[in-house]
Amino acid sequence: MQFDFEALPAPDRYRLLCSFVAPRPIALVTTLGADGTPNAAPMSFFNVFSQDPPIVILGIQAKPDGTEKETMRNIRRSGEFTVNLCDMAIAQRMVDCGIAFPDEVDEIALTGLNHAPSLKIAPARVAEAPASMECRVSQIIDYPRRAIVLGEVVQMHVRDTCLDAEGRYVRPENYQPVARLHADNYIVSDRQFELKASALPAAAQGG
Repeated sequence: MQFDFEALPAPDRYRLLCSFVAPRPIALVTTLGADGTPNAAPMSFFNVFSQDPPIVILGIQAKPDGTEKETMRNIRRSGEFTVNLCDMAIAQRMVDCGIAFPDEVDEIALTGLNHAPSLKIAPARVAEAPASMECRVSQIIDYPRRAIVLGEVVQMHVRDTCLDAEGRYVRPENYQPVARLHADNYIVSDRQFELKASALPAAAQGG
């Protein structure tokens, strides 16, 4: 099958991209409203793209009527947001945070999660998250119906049990993040395996 993305309607492009670029990590993004009300929204157009500088990227789509979502408005105004990673223990509550509640609703409190203070920025993190990253906006790239947010990680919080005693390597039995597949389908990384490069002849190895 062939698909001409220059002619294909946007919903079909979305379906194909999200079905095959998977699994995608989920960021439960917490921000602060202008009146100080906390906001939380899950984002599966998310990933880490650099360690020097430490950059994460969010893709935030506009509402159907073209107006910006609360998360994007908060990020533009404050220049700050927190990325909370998700495991099975908070998966359902993460999804529920994506319901289109009014701006005055605190999704974290409503879904039974708890706030924990951030150290360098105003938006709190989710206490139950296995890991959280405090971010400051580095750049925003605007498209007609989507904004791409580049955020620099300035502080990271990790649950003690997720790392080994030296704090260097993840314990896969204790950190099994949930990721998005397509539509309402998700996956958890509870079957991990190790792969190393084969010992190919030097002449066959490229740069």
